[in-house]
Parts: sequence; C-alpha cells; structure tokens
Amino acid sequence: MGADGDRSHRVLLITGPVGVGKTSVAAAVGDLLAGAAIPHAVIDLDWLACYWPSPLDDPFNFALELRNLRSMARNYLDAGADRLVLAGVVESRADRERYAEAIGVDLAVCRLSADLAVIRQRLIQRHGSGDDDGLRWHLRRSRELEQILDLARVEDFTVATDRPVADVAKAVATATGWV
Repeated sequence: MGADGDRSHRVLLITGPVGVGKTSVAAAVGDLLAGAAIPHAVIDLDWLACYWPSPLDDPFNFALELRNLRSMARNYLDAGADRLVLAGVVESRADRERYAEAIGVDLAVCRLSADLAVIRQRLIQRHGSGDDDGLRWHLRRSRELEQILDLARVEDFTVATDRPVADVAKAVATATGWV
C-alpha cells in the first residue's frame, strides 16, 4: 500500500541475470497495460544508476539508483500511474525492501529464467564483435547473478523466457493479476 493509503498503486519488479530479457519483457508488459488502458510507467533501473565514477563502496551505484527511483516513482504515481513496471537486478531480500521503501508502494518481484546457453547467445548478439571485454564481463556476471538469485530467493514467482517476449509478458502480467 502506498504511503497515502491508496491501494490502487501496484509495482512489479522484473529481475534476473544479465541477458535474460528483463528490459524487453518490462516493455512488453507496458504494452499490455496500455492495451488495457491502465495508466502505467516502465522504468529500466540500470539507467537510474548510470553515473561515472561509482563510489568504491557502491560499484553499481545502488544508492544513487534508489534516490532516482524515489523521485521518478513519486512523479509517475502523482501523475496518475496505477502501475509501475521496473526492470533491474535485485540481489537480496534487504535490497528488495529498499526498493519498496524508496517507492512507498508494496511490490511484487518476478524472476525471469533462461538456460545460461540461451543467455550466452543473447549476450553475444548484444555485444557483437569488438566488445570482447564487455562480453566476458557480462557472461561472468550472468553466471554470478544466477547463483546469487538462487540463494537470495527474492522473487514471488518465476517465468521462463523460452518463448516469444509477448508470451512471456502475458505470463508475467497474468501472474500479477494485472490482466
């Protein structure tokens, strides 16, 4: 429930390892909400943390991400959004609570899953040739995040990304009760 006591605002955070399809699925959930005439916003959390240099004690700029999310979420909710769809990585229960606190609205968390071989292919397509260092980092990080997420169990439900994005989005939106 939001800080103002309004239960109509709901937030979905789509998480998973690098390359699983979080941003694509979040955008497709946004399309479903638009088709159902439900006021909403889609936020890619990575962009809220995109700042250089990162503090040594916060290499992924999580504190900055939360500050930016706090402002953006409030702006969208004040503008009339009934739903917020977030795409990003949540690595622990404590971080999940920090997201909920920043937004001021209870949230559901969906973990997307895919075989690491599929993720590898997606990352190769994303990084193409010439970004060998970036590709190696993202491949290593996807394996690392799989292990972190397996242990943390931050999700309320999991959806496999082994089908077209529109179908995955429909499964996610159905699991939240939004469509």
